[in-house]
Amino acid sequence: MRVEWRTSVALTGRVLKYLAVPLCVPLVVALLYGDDILTFAVAVVATFLLGFALEQLDPDPDLGAREALLMVALTWLAVAVVGTLPYLIAGMGTDSTLAQPVNALFESMSGFTTTGATVMGNISFEQHSHALLLWRQLTQWLGGMGIVVLAIAILPELSVGGAQLMDAEAPGPGIEKLTPRIAETARVLWLVYAGITALEIVLLFVFHLVGLAPAMDNLVAGTDHAAAAYNAVAHGLTTMPTGGFSPEARSIEAFSAAVQWLIIPFMFAAGVNFALTWRLLSGEPRALLDDIEFRAYSGIVGVFSVVLATLLFTGGADVGPGALDFYSGIAGDIEASLRHAVFQTLAMVTTTGYASIDFNAWSQPLKYLLLFAMFIGGSAGSTGGGIKIVRWIVIIKSVKRELFTSIHPEAVSPVRLGGNAIDERAVRGIQAFTLVYMLCFGFGAALLMLDAARVGLDLSAFEGIAAAASTVGNVGPGFGRLGPMGFYEFFPVPSKLLMTFLMWIGRLEIIPVLVLLTSSYWRS
Repeated sequence: MRVEWRTSVALTGRVLKYLAVPLCVPLVVALLYGDDILTFAVAVVATFLLGFALEQLDPDPDLGAREALLMVALTWLAVAVVGTLPYLIAGMGTDSTLAQPVNALFESMSGFTTTGATVMGNISFEQHSHALLLWRQLTQWLGGMGIVVLAIAILPELSVGGAQLMDAEAPGPGIEKLTPRIAETARVLWLVYAGITALEIVLLFVFHLVGLAPAMDNLVAGTDHAAAAYNAVAHGLTTMPTGGFSPEARSIEAFSAAVQWLIIPFMFAAGVNFALTWRLLSGEPRALLDDIEFRAYSGIVGVFSVVLATLLFTGGADVGPGALDFYSGIAGDIEASLRHAVFQTLAMVTTTGYASIDFNAWSQPLKYLLLFAMFIGGSAGSTGGGIKIVRWIVIIKSVKRELFTSIHPEAVSPVRLGGNAIDERAVRGIQAFTLVYMLCFGFGAALLMLDAARVGLDLSAFEGIAAAASTVGNVGPGFGRLGPMGFYEFFPVPSKLLMTFLMWIGRLEIIPVLVLLTSSYWRS
């Protein structure tokens, strides 16, 4: 049976049609602030009409496994394309970076895939409206738990093929079925996700009210509760999806130490399997301690944080040029060393991409440590990007098995996870994914360097490596000019398109997209 592409396109259109609903949120903000009203009014109507038109290709779709793969890949590409509309419309007749289609596509893809890389060199309310920046943050929140998972939760017509869709989209080797019906599982995941987001927003605003967040009300126009509420919402929408977009150019560095400590547990929670979080909230606290991936995740965060904090406190790392002022402010300060170490460890491991300080000024050993953290990733079933901790556990266990069977060739030694033997197909799948991931990273870095050489762009090898690792892993910031206070606008157009592609396949975990490129997928 051949792939019924009309079915996939029609269902993609159905998702796009309903994307007009969240577009109404920045429209309301535009009405409140009196800016970019026409931008979002046009975007809402255009998105609905486009989705409706595509939906007519197959009014009664019958979703199969192949169609599910195609639909998920097309949906993520389509929402990123449609997400450019506010940027392009708002940028008409201006010199805004986002007025260029490639830049707008890069920013939109970075938002929906929760990468957090930006081409915006000037993130300010003098340059962009409140509504436009809120849309930028909202794209990350929508993409965090998954556009398709949200569609399964609210659209009954997708529940029939929901399991196949969630398998194709879910971050990690698989997603745990929490309820008998897959649509109910999708609703549970989104309920947990939305609930924790709301809690963070409330706490950020409370911190402002009690005086623990003095900068929360002066980063946007006005110095009042409304400004603080805007910032609380903006950062709540970008923490839980591990996105990192902020209306403040200096990221979380602009806020107080109390705010940075408050965001830390929410970043940690974003890197935990949401199925485990649901069990914890359902009265099963031992579910966390019994889970090998959670224990590994906690241990990795702990070890990285201790190493970084020790180096920051003692100033023992080689201090590079320009970094002396940085070390003089933190060396010997236990609280600051620990706060920045834990914050940046979580920001990199979970791929949130926030910055509590400009770590671009850190010495090379510390930056290499952060680069290594980019490849770890959060837990399966979390909103974190990267390779995922459970895959690393399986790879390490399979290597240990190979060493054991080399000595004892007659032994039968399955790879076990949490006491259960893992199917050999799953082990091979994890090994294949990790290999392909590293190949995409390597080829991506090489192509970025070649394209930079083609146009005479002075791009260091470290910057090229960081750019490839950051985009395919959906991390966001890199190093050098791509640091937490930097941006990606200076890359040539082919490089920006390549990184947009890397963000897309990275969010879909590569294999589902590569399958579409094989001839066997399209043949009977």
